[in-house]
Amino acid sequence: MRTEKEMHDLILGIAKNDVRVKAVYMNGSRTNDNVPNDIFQDYDIVYVVDDTKSFIEDKDWINLFGEILYMQYPDESPYFPSDKENSYGYLMQFADGTRIDLTVQSVNYALQHIHDDKLCKILLDKEKILPEIEASTDCRYWVKKPTKEQYLAVCNEFWWCTNNIAKGLWRGEFPYVQDMTNYHVRTQLVTMLNWKVGILTDWSVSTGKSSKYLYKWLSESEWKMFLSTYFDCNIDNAWKSVFGMCELFEIVSKYVGEKFGWEYNEKEGKAALSFLEYVHKLSENK
Repeated sequence: MRTEKEMHDLILGIAKNDVRVKAVYMNGSRTNDNVPNDIFQDYDIVYVVDDTKSFIEDKDWINLFGEILYMQYPDESPYFPSDKENSYGYLMQFADGTRIDLTVQSVNYALQHIHDDKLCKILLDKEKILPEIEASTDCRYWVKKPTKEQYLAVCNEFWWCTNNIAKGLWRGEFPYVQDMTNYHVRTQLVTMLNWKVGILTDWSVSTGKSSKYLYKWLSESEWKMFLSTYFDCNIDNAWKSVFGMCELFEIVSKYVGEKFGWEYNEKEGKAALSFLEYVHKLSENK
């Protein structure tokens, strides 16, 4: 795998040798000092150009970056809107393990959007066309304080949706159970865990994409409990994980509520848990 210096030299070398490229800037984790560096971090690169058309019509130019194992053209997708005249992307996975997410942007588009992401660093500006930008920061992604209404809504959504997990498990409908768990119930748990992290850090950190850095601030026991909420398609394992999820949610919700002076709806939690226990004890659906 190529080193960071090799990749930077390559990315800037190609830009310097192509008169169509006016400037280069970088977004993403490689501009974030709070993210641990590793060999699999993407290079999120923007080439600022006069016109995207020539880059789109002849795509062979991207082979300058190395041997492409496979790739994606997100702006060619029929499922997402695109503005090819102003912004066009190439997501490239190289044979050596390196990945570049490269976008060519028109000058006007870049000037309008370069401030959209504060994780941004200008690498090259041939003609001084880009504005000065603040030092790269992930503050946009810091955990935000909840309102009381948000807190109560998350608690209610968590407990309300557990009844769907219970019915799905009784019916043996594992695709439904997994979706309901991952996209509804665990989402509320993750939100509550993030709020705890916010309290612990005075709302000054990001827990990363998909909250992958939660382990940095949770206790070892909390982290283990959280990981145990991910289950396979075994009924007994699923029930055990669901009850563990409920226990962890109750602990963290009470903590967050107490810190803000908000009353946790214990009656709601007990009622939802009693329904789970009732369905768990029912004979199997046959």
